[in-house]
Amino acid sequence: MNAAPFQELIGEVMATADRFGHRQHIQLTWLATRRYGTAAAVDLVSDGIQRTARYAGAPQKYNATVSRAWVELVGHHTANDDTSDTTHTSDNTGDFDAFAARHPALFDKRLLTRFYRPATLASTEARTGWVEPDLAPFPWR
Repeated sequence: MNAAPFQELIGEVMATADRFGHRQHIQLTWLATRRYGTAAAVDLVSDGIQRTARYAGAPQKYNATVSRAWVELVGHHTANDDTSDTTHTSDNTGDFDAFAARHPALFDKRLLTRFYRPATLASTEARTGWVEPDLAPFPWR
């Protein structure tokens, strides 16, 4: 996949941030799902994170299931958000802040443990490909 859209999203997120933490991951994913739809955002975000991990010399940090699960969670909330606007605006930060206030659970780094056992997420299968939740299904399934 072309790296340019991912780099544009990173640039937009980092224009107002000091570091790239969990909130910035969620913001990047929110932008991607709004602009490209959840299915395309899965590939865009996952490929971008995997490339970034390799570039940083830490390819082992990439987890395919974790990346896809977060994109699907954010995409689900974005699609069901009454004020969601899929157009590109110059003030996405304000829109994102409102989205964040409406969906605080997305900012809990442990959210995936509602759906997955830690051992499942740590498995080779989860790191290299998609593994379905083993504790509870996602709300849209």
